[in-house]
Amino acid sequence: MHAWPASEVPALPGQGRDLRIHDTATGGLVTLDPGPVARIYVCGITPYDATHLGHAATYNAFDLVQRVWLDTKRQVHYVQNVTDVDDPLLERAERDSVDWVALAEQETALFREDMTALRMLPPRHYIGAVEAIPGIVPLVERLREAGAAYELEGDIYFSVESDPHFGQVSHLDAAAMRLLSAERGGDPDRPGKKTPLDPMLWMAARPGEPSWDGGSLGRGRPGWHIECVAIALDHLGMGFDVQGGGSDLAFPHHEMGASHAQVLTGEFPMAKAYVHAGMVALHGEKMSKSKGNLVFVSQLRRDGVDPAAIRLALLAHHYRADWEYTDDVLRDAVARLDRWRAAVSRPDGPSADALVEEIRDALADDLDAPTALAAVDRWAAAQEEHGGTDTAAPGVVSRAVDALMGVAL
Repeated sequence: MHAWPASEVPALPGQGRDLRIHDTATGGLVTLDPGPVARIYVCGITPYDATHLGHAATYNAFDLVQRVWLDTKRQVHYVQNVTDVDDPLLERAERDSVDWVALAEQETALFREDMTALRMLPPRHYIGAVEAIPGIVPLVERLREAGAAYELEGDIYFSVESDPHFGQVSHLDAAAMRLLSAERGGDPDRPGKKTPLDPMLWMAARPGEPSWDGGSLGRGRPGWHIECVAIALDHLGMGFDVQGGGSDLAFPHHEMGASHAQVLTGEFPMAKAYVHAGMVALHGEKMSKSKGNLVFVSQLRRDGVDPAAIRLALLAHHYRADWEYTDDVLRDAVARLDRWRAAVSRPDGPSADALVEEIRDALADDLDAPTALAAVDRWAAAQEEHGGTDTAAPGVVSRAVDALMGVAL
């Protein structure tokens, strides 16, 4: 599966800072010090509907991670999946009387268009669940052979008790885990499981649903968590720098995935930091496909909204914060974009050297984009009020905002 084209990242003078970021597993800030190549895995979409602002906010956060690392002169090895076969996709295809493969391809293509328009840097590897099946089957077989998986009516489950580190990503109690498991794709009430939280690794073929040859597992399709584990281990290996996604993935998805990988390899942890973006709400509730309270990036673009303004609307909120979208959020972003573009359109201005360092400092400090925006606001206000004599300054600001925040002025 192919990703989307990369926008050019301007080179800036000097060098950025090492990233200090909040790690869900430790509950505090950690300073990441990757090698020459920083490794990051971000969980992708289930393509049964278009990209909404909640998605965009998540991918914006991890785009900032990449940009901070690139500014330290590192390379970035970024991997993202597409869950192109799963119950929600099949249910939507049946509801709309369309082919599930065509639906997945259509929505994945639209996602690529949205990411391109928003100038999100693409992953080096963009892998669909279906194409990952040949690598998933052997992992499930290994878990079963190790006694960490068991069969129930043809389905294969992972035993969470096989991982002594289970629970060390989310740090939730058993009651909270069981509740979230039921809400987020698990089946804690299914009779016959060893423990209610055990997640499915391989679903035996169901009538009328797609299935693949699973060798000794029989025909079926993979569970959600093992999909990401297979892709991450194949392309990044254990101990990669950041496992990323929305805060709703901390449990069960990242918790279960970590346990799968740790039992498979005997190593701990799967990732050096588990980083989670906050949720975006509309009309008082989290944006959700199931609730239908969505603001689509593609619709905003069709309405003539500049993608740079959409990106500024996202950057105005700290990536870990939950926030609510309103028309005022977008109006403020459009006004900010207009001010910034007016400021950099002049032939000279106040020196921007200190501004570049302010942006770097803010983003290296747990991706504090609102503080970075405020710094550019101050420079733009000084430009409007007093001007300046530095002929290089407008270009420096424009390149810095593009390189570090992905906003093209």
